[in-house]
Amino acid sequence: MHESFDAVIVGGGFSGAATGLLLKRRAPHLRVLIVEKAAELDRKVGESTTEVSSCFLTRVLGLTHHLGHEHIAKQGLRMWFTRGSAQPFDDCVEIGARYNSRLSGFQVDRAKLDEHMLQQAVAAGCELWRPAKVLGVELRDAAFCKNDPGTDRTVNILQVKLGEETRVAHAKWIVDATGRAAWLARKLGLFTPLTAHPTNTLWARFTGVRDWDGHALREKFPRWADACQTSRAWATNHLMGRGWWCWIIPLKGGDYSIGIVYDTRLFQPPAGAGIGERIKAHCLTHPVGRELLADAQPVEGDQRAYSMLPYFSRQIAGDGWLLAGDAAGFIDPFYSPGLDLCSYTAHFAHTTIARSCAGEDVGGVVENYNAQFAFCYRSWFEGIYLDKYFYLGDAELMAAAYLLDIALYFAGLVRQVHANPGVEFSRLPFGGVPGKIAARVIAFYNRRLVVLAQKKFAAGCYGDRNAHWRLLVPGFLPDASLVRLIVRGALRWLRAEVRCAFMRRATVSADSPEFTPETAS
Repeated sequence: MHESFDAVIVGGGFSGAATGLLLKRRAPHLRVLIVEKAAELDRKVGESTTEVSSCFLTRVLGLTHHLGHEHIAKQGLRMWFTRGSAQPFDDCVEIGARYNSRLSGFQVDRAKLDEHMLQQAVAAGCELWRPAKVLGVELRDAAFCKNDPGTDRTVNILQVKLGEETRVAHAKWIVDATGRAAWLARKLGLFTPLTAHPTNTLWARFTGVRDWDGHALREKFPRWADACQTSRAWATNHLMGRGWWCWIIPLKGGDYSIGIVYDTRLFQPPAGAGIGERIKAHCLTHPVGRELLADAQPVEGDQRAYSMLPYFSRQIAGDGWLLAGDAAGFIDPFYSPGLDLCSYTAHFAHTTIARSCAGEDVGGVVENYNAQFAFCYRSWFEGIYLDKYFYLGDAELMAAAYLLDIALYFAGLVRQVHANPGVEFSRLPFGGVPGKIAARVIAFYNRRLVVLAQKKFAAGCYGDRNAHWRLLVPGFLPDASLVRLIVRGALRWLRAEVRCAFMRRATVSADSPEFTPETAS
């Protein structure tokens, strides 16, 4: 006995639920099954949305009401730099927005968002098997199916254990939306770690984090408080250092997601018995972390550690199967791109399945998307993240990167998806001639900033400008104002080039009050 479906989606989190929901909206007659292993979805990282993923959430999925009532409106990205742990809190360099964000962004509780999405998919007509475990799969794809003359090449066959019962599902399409588990990519031997970017992470939820915008800090540091006219607490706050960064993200209800991401070539977090204790111990070495987290406590059982964060699948679609979201790949959480990729791949998955079930030959579409994904992933990594951790802790260099990275992101992706989300989410970033040119430009200045960071470190003045100033921009919008921000970023980069051109090794001695080696440790 078996049941037949047009599509079976393995994984009921954001990417799987979004794929199912969009597929049922586009083609209500299709029979769609979602297989979810957990009886209740838990919290996960990826709480901070960007202007691209927020566009997908609001204008494609239509979740504005849920997001406004159940989550927090995000107020941009903010970074904090220090010369050393003894530096006063209000003397640390701050980079971020001066005013409220002009485009929607959210700090989301992923358990709540994913569960809501799954309920929406079921309400739209998706069938849900839960809690259920996949026992085996036989693909119709000739490149991967067993050489068995009895195999039905018209469908994929999935064996699932639902409670105490074993069921068999026949499906024209299978979508792997299992996140980092990457169930199908691993089974097919396509899962590939990105060893050129050796990053690990520790992550936990905390209570008792001091209110960034509260009376106590405003009274203690009035000039610091008056410098910014938006909520610092609702931003994605980053504590910065050479080889590492920490995120501090507020969640609805009062607790915080806090974690550290580090390049294992440059940094190792403090040792300790508990993940939360290790995160806090490290954050307390940063003046901003010490002020905000002095009384914070990790939530028991709500802590994770991941090694080798970046990976990709060498192929993300084939004959009758697709990978969506983190199952397709992941690079780095620094600019919160995770839900961006989930948005693009979920959109592609649902349109491809709908077209195929309508009788269209999508073989060429699948082949082209595999090539697009490989180029996009490589361009994103080489342009934004390759060796970026070498200059993360230097405010002078990161100020240039902040302006250039985000302004170009708005000029390209944000402008495109907000202008026409239905079309732009169907094609990946860095496509076409303009995208390829942008990828090369971004990769070039990133490589130069890495070189400058290494020169500063060798000269003993890495982080020498991590005090006495702040860069607060009016905000980013996908319009002509971006030109001014790009120019400002380019000028900061060129000034750093000129300054570093005349540096000599040990220009600043280790005994100088202008430099403390803690920023480079």
